[in-house]
Amino acid sequence: MRVAAIGDNCIDVYPRLGKQYPTGNVVDFAVNMQQLGIPTSVISVTGSDENGQWMIETLKAEGLDTSHLAVGDGATAVTYMDMNGKDRVHGDYVEGVLENVVFSRDQIDFASRHNLVHSAFWGKADSHLAELKANGALISFDYATKSDDPLVERTLPMVDYAFFSLQKDTAKEYLEHAWKFGPKVVVGTFGVEGSLAFDGKQFYTFGVFPAVVENTVGAGDSFIAGFMYAILQGHGIEQALETGARVAAKVVETFEPWVKIR
Repeated sequence: MRVAAIGDNCIDVYPRLGKQYPTGNVVDFAVNMQQLGIPTSVISVTGSDENGQWMIETLKAEGLDTSHLAVGDGATAVTYMDMNGKDRVHGDYVEGVLENVVFSRDQIDFASRHNLVHSAFWGKADSHLAELKANGALISFDYATKSDDPLVERTLPMVDYAFFSLQKDTAKEYLEHAWKFGPKVVVGTFGVEGSLAFDGKQFYTFGVFPAVVENTVGAGDSFIAGFMYAILQGHGIEQALETGARVAAKVVETFEPWVKIR
């Protein structure tokens, strides 16, 4: 069993707090999946600067396969962050080498040799989903808060497990609509209000585990990693929601975007 995460990587910088961390949607997902015990590869392009080297060294130290984490000529992507209480506040995003990223044939072929391929809205890998799925990989995708973006309906037919950050009061209607485009399961998350999944037959719901929140960065990515880990282990949707919530609860209790969860 092997998992690939293809898409973005960046450095979150908190200028006011003097802190910074290697992160990114697929990076956070990948680290959590690796920590849960499934060998995971990160497929992306990082910069040729010190931040890029830091990214590679950090992910290698976490045990991830970085053989297809390429180095582009330029700066690593940076997101400038701040905090409002315990909630993250996203500021400017400087894409760096990701601005015009094009995944190579070697990177896509490598991704195809994994059992599960995960990507996200900002990962710029959506044009490859059809090929990856046709080659036999299970596809999961994080649409985050972009439920109304045209990319959703364009890519859902290639996605097996689709994840959205939604408002709870409209989630059922939206998930029923999204499921009709082809995914096996669609999942909505609501922060402290838990999560909801739909498989075309019934809805499944789960709350959250108690946590002393330090920073909500990485909560969604860690939830998805926990959910997909349970699915890969052969568990049902109810168990997957619970596992996702359990992993996310551990992550929000630390300021960093991931923690040791085993």
